[in-house]
Amino acid sequence: MGAEGHADGTVGKALDVLDMVARHGRPVRFSDLLTQADYPKATLYRLLQTLTHQGMLTLDPDQGTYALGVRLVRLAHAAWAQSSLAPIARPYLDELAAKTGETIHLAQMDQGQVLYVDKRNAARPVEMFAQAGKVGPAYCTGVGKAMLAWATPEALDQALARQSFHRHTDHTLDTPDKLVTELKAIRARGHAFDREEHERGIICCAVPILSRTGRVLGALSVTSTTARTTLEALEGQSGLIKDIAAKIATEAESWRFPEQN
Repeated sequence: MGAEGHADGTVGKALDVLDMVARHGRPVRFSDLLTQADYPKATLYRLLQTLTHQGMLTLDPDQGTYALGVRLVRLAHAAWAQSSLAPIARPYLDELAAKTGETIHLAQMDQGQVLYVDKRNAARPVEMFAQAGKVGPAYCTGVGKAMLAWATPEALDQALARQSFHRHTDHTLDTPDKLVTELKAIRARGHAFDREEHERGIICCAVPILSRTGRVLGALSVTSTTARTTLEALEGQSGLIKDIAAKIATEAESWRFPEQN
């Protein structure tokens, strides 16, 4: 589909531009956006003007750069409170962190990718990719695979189409067939592993957070390093992780969450 024929019209184009600016992680010039965008110069300029006028972007007139606007902070805060598991899960993450002494991750699915919505550092913190607010791949993370394993067939197909299957380490499952086989095994045992699939030395045990009807609300993991523990030891925590996930799911029953895609 051409840029001018975006299925979601002007709103879809504007969101694409916001995503482009966000991916840079720093203020970005018009010329840099133009090289990445599928839109004509005039269309991109018009979208940037509209987003700036609406406070979704800010323009530095001296540097000629665009950055995400403060209005997005307000919207993000509202989304965090209304759609994120983080506010209601907070005491349960604290409980799991205290009992395990390891890093705890809470995640939800966002357009086939993992959105980390909260985290508790280990008693001895370890530097790793996953941080609250970051987006990571679903196919090679414990929380991602836990959510994919319980996804509906339609949601799974959509998510698989969005995976890059880039080989991050020697342990990465780098094809859809390998991943689907792993997802069946995850369903059978009730929990997922990250076997150094995204980062060398980082391992985890993860479980899905499911509603009473089986809908995937998110996922919870206990993460550590191969220098400190083993997958077998983390698996020994799976019952505790499932108990905490069930508490979060029960608490979430009184909330309204958007369907996870």
